[in-house]
Formats: sequence, structure tokens, C-alpha cells
Amino acid sequence: MQIDSMRTASLGDTTYLLRHEDSVVVVDPQRDIDRFLDHIGRDATVTHVLETHVHNDYVSGGRDLALRTGADLVLPAGSGVGFAFVPAFHQEDLSGESGLTIRPLHTPGHTPEHTSYLVLIDNEPQAVFSGGSLLVGAAGRSDLLGDAFAEQLSRLQYGSLHRLAGLPDEVGVFPTHGEGSFCTASGAGRTTSTIGQEKAENPLYSFESVDAFVASQLGGLAPYPDYYPYMAPINRTNPTAVDRPEVPELDVEAFAAKQAGAGMIDGRSRFDYAAGHIPGSIGIELGESFAPWAGWLFEFNQSLLLVLNEDQDASEAAVELARIGFTTIEGVLRGIEGWRESGRELAAYETATAAQLAGHLAGDWGGQILDVRDPLEWESGHIESSAHCYLPDLRDGLAGTVNAGEPVWVICRTGNRSSIAAGLLEGLGVEPIVVATGGVPDVI
Repeated sequence: MQIDSMRTASLGDTTYLLRHEDSVVVVDPQRDIDRFLDHIGRDATVTHVLETHVHNDYVSGGRDLALRTGADLVLPAGSGVGFAFVPAFHQEDLSGESGLTIRPLHTPGHTPEHTSYLVLIDNEPQAVFSGGSLLVGAAGRSDLLGDAFAEQLSRLQYGSLHRLAGLPDEVGVFPTHGEGSFCTASGAGRTTSTIGQEKAENPLYSFESVDAFVASQLGGLAPYPDYYPYMAPINRTNPTAVDRPEVPELDVEAFAAKQAGAGMIDGRSRFDYAAGHIPGSIGIELGESFAPWAGWLFEFNQSLLLVLNEDQDASEAAVELARIGFTTIEGVLRGIEGWRESGRELAAYETATAAQLAGHLAGDWGGQILDVRDPLEWESGHIESSAHCYLPDLRDGLAGTVNAGEPVWVICRTGNRSSIAAGLLEGLGVEPIVVATGGVPDVI
């Protein structure tokens, strides 16, 4: 038996390919399924595609992967999807090849239907695919279906964690969600573990009562992206795979003609964006946080235009966006030199380092500082003279946090979110000075 991990860093999620002799079982695939098929190759047969739950953070590729390979599509019995699948009932085994058995274990808490899958070889437990239930050093969030269900689901999560704790210590733990996913209540930096290691090290096993567990799980949760509520309805009705798209290359005139009604994402580096960008665009570096922030800051699946440098892969950007349901990419403009040469307006702002800000604060300086980190980060420590507005909340205005008539130093933890905030602040009439290198921990 071999388990291959295929991590999607931008989502903080992992898809697993379980190989046993000539058969393959795929667990929780995203919709860009060609990468999984390429990894599997032609010499193996996909027998099962397992979904641990109806996902809230991406569009699933499970249905189309099963259709394309002829595999059984297995979902929790209570999934409520509108297409054919094999229902996974608690402890009703699914038979595989050559001694392989897959045993569904109902582990509600992250979602009501959530099911983990225990893998046995010749009746010996080997691994458990725990989805959004037991994570490494944490557990899946129980609040994604809304406050009305959060406490009940959290109580169920407590029972599910202890159900999994009854497995042998040597059983491997392979969760779908991990560090970087908004579906987890915390992160430990590792992606896999064992039951024994989690019982010894996961702080959630230290609570002696369900009430204490619930208070811990529901207290201090960070906000999650606005696109999340759209994912489960898609996954219950018509989740479709996507091929690697070809994004049309646009010249300046064609790009300008498509601006009306479209969102503009500038995926170049934060420093390129600061030096010059198209007014109204939002600078989100093409990297691990590209898709989640795009999904948070733009209306769901609105038409998008991209600005990228020549060496950046527009198709990869489109795949990242498609994973979270954004499939209407109108085209890409390569750099801004053509825009500049056409005489069209460009915006720019000053960047700084955390050390420079610290130097100002050491003297008699009365400048404005806006901290755009999330509320939990703010509460854990902030610059005394700073104002606070979480980055996504800037879409609703400044709410009196700073004076738009004077320059504002914008800061986060690393420079990523402060750079994204700059485009929003410009739209509010603010002149930002962006701390693009370093952040609050380097100042306080």
C-alpha cells in the first residue's frame, strides 16, 4: 500500500491517492482532475473516488473523475447531492482489491454528514482519511454552516474525535484540510500524523468535558472567505471538472474595452504593483494566497481581467480561480508598459519596511497607521497608535478608522495583505504608504 499526497497550497488542502497493487483510490479531489489522472498513469485502475464531506472551500472534481475513470463515487449517506453516488454508511465496508477494505466511519462535526474512511489491508487498520474531522494538531471548524448549527456540530465533533481516538495508535492520519485552509480552527505545520501522535500532542484531546471543548472550538475563530457559502450548493448539484484554460491575451485597447463591469486582478509582485498599476485594480500576487483573496474581495464568479508579467502563467491563475468557482476570465494584459505608452492613467504608491516604520515610531511622529490583519491577530498584539480594519472590511469603507485626507501607513504581518489593501484604500481616496516588507511582529 502506498499513499501519495497531492497538496493544493492555495486552499490548504490535500488530495490523496491510495495505491494498492494495480488499483487506486482517490480521496477529496478538486475539479482540475487532469493532474490526478496524470499522476495515476495508465497502468492503474481507479476503483473508488471518496468524498469525506460536501466541501465548503472548493468545487469538487470527484463526480467527473469517477465518470471519466469508471470508478465508484462514494459520498456520505447524508450528503443530499442531486446525482448518482454510492452512499457510505457507518461501518458498512467497501470492498477493494487484494485484501483492501475501506470502512466508512461517521464523524460529524465539520459538517453533519462528514465521514472518515479507515483503510484496512487483510483486516489490519493502516490509515484513516479524516477529511475535516481530526486534523494535525486541530480539528475542522464547526461554524461554516452558520451560527445556528455551530454549537451542535462542535459537540458532534468532540464525539467524532474520540471515536477516531479508539483506532490503534499506529494508524496514519491523513486529513484533507491543513495549514492554510480556512476550514481548520488552527494549524500545526504538518500535513499527516498518526492516531497515537494526535492523542499525545493534539490539544483538543486535553479537554475533559464537551463543554470546554465547544468553548475552545467556537471561541476565537477567524473570519472565512465570502465565496465559501457558494461551494456546497455547487457541490450538491453540478460540480464539474475544468480543463486547463487558455486565457486570451489582450492588447491595451481590448483590455480597456472589457473593463466595464469586470473586476481587475493584478497578479504581479507587490513591488511592481506599487510602482504602477491600472486604477481600480487590486494587487494580489500570483501565489499561494491568490485564489482565496480573489474569492473574498470580488463578487462570486464575476467577470475578471488579469494583469500579469510575461513570465507568469495565466492558465495557472485561471485554474486557481476555477477551483473556487470563478470561471469567467475575460483575458490577460501582459505588464503595464503598453498601458503607460498609450497615455492612460496609472496609479502608484510608496512602499516601506517595518524597520522604517519602527524608526518613525521611535521619535516624535504623529503619522496614521492602519493595521489590516484579522481581529484575532489584532487582539494578540498591535502597534499602540494604530487603527484597525480587517482587509475584507475595507470594501465597506473606512468606518472612521483613519483620515482619508492624510497619508496612511498600512501594515499586516508580512506585507502581503497590506499590499492587497492598497488598491481598496485608493478607491476610498486614501494615499497609502504600504509596509511591504515585514510587519507588525517586527515593530511591536
